[in-house]
Amino acid sequence: VSPGSCWAFKGHQGQVVIKLPARVHLTAITVQHITKDVSPSGTVISAPKDIAVFVSLLGTSVDADGEEESLLGTFTYNVEKEPMQTFPLKDVLPPRAFSYVKLLVKSNWGNPWYTCIYRVQVHGR
Repeated sequence: VSPGSCWAFKGHQGQVVIKLPARVHLTAITVQHITKDVSPSGTVISAPKDIAVFVSLLGTSVDADGEEESLLGTFTYNVEKEPMQTFPLKDVLPPRAFSYVKLLVKSNWGNPWYTCIYRVQVHGR
């Protein structure tokens, strides 16, 4: 993880849908950003702050409620904690495996021009 070697998107909001290599029963997600110590500006205002995680039913049929995705959790990435933070996701009922995960960044820590994500890891079985 090197400063500037990130997935950056314009503004303070953005989303990405990740296609997993296999269907997974999701249990947690890890998000990583650089620390203030390695940041050339000494700040991490481009780090994501408020994040929502959805499982997506893209490429499959719409569920009984007509929804194409289900919310598995919302959380706040805290720039004062460790750079790699893992957040547990709620169970989907009925239990099922998914091929797509959507990470929705609702805000960052104050950068009006862009937001950076250095690493996203999906955990499950």
